[in-house]
Amino acid sequence: MIFDKEIARATAEQLLQIKAIKLQPEQPFTWASGWKSPIYCDNRITLSYPKVRTFLRQQLVAAILKEYGKPDAIAGVATGAIAIGVLVAQELGLPFIYIRPEPKKHGRQNKIEGHLEPGQNVVIVEDLISTGGSSLKAFDALKEVNANVLGMVALFTYCFPVSLENFEKAKCKLVTLSDYEHLLDQVNSTGYLKEESLNTLKSWRKDPSVWQPA
Repeated sequence: MIFDKEIARATAEQLLQIKAIKLQPEQPFTWASGWKSPIYCDNRITLSYPKVRTFLRQQLVAAILKEYGKPDAIAGVATGAIAIGVLVAQELGLPFIYIRPEPKKHGRQNKIEGHLEPGQNVVIVEDLISTGGSSLKAFDALKEVNANVLGMVALFTYCFPVSLENFEKAKCKLVTLSDYEHLLDQVNSTGYLKEESLNTLKSWRKDPSVWQPA
């Protein structure tokens, strides 16, 4: 679910401007999964731009307060959402924890770093949602320690059908600042790409796992 339509387009525009989102229909990227893609999103770049970073922090805070109320703690998904999660927690004056993809191999072998009491209300902060797999592992990890996970907020989602199904199955509410549809709307309205390239982006979205450049 999008937090706000105008914020969705504004977020997409800022991510494009600082090249956190790169569009290369003619020279597709290869994701770690092996998928070919005309788009690549790296929201860690936002941390290098104070005005963008501030905007995103403020909007994530607004989304959390509107959709969930003020929780007891903020949890970031390692590693991409640790920094933005800390900023959100600081703005709200709340404790921060983060969840590793797997327990450490040494020391206390923690999967969750930081202090959290059982039963506390937690909102998860994520930077990017693709299939939702890694994000929902963090959700599961918090449930295992008896946290009351109110839901998740994220900067951007591709809105793949599989991710929607995964979040619904997990019964985890997801609110994002922007998504692929609002990105395409912004690209179209600003003339960021030629029509042919825009059509390529639309066709990729239909079945990204098997898409190949023309």
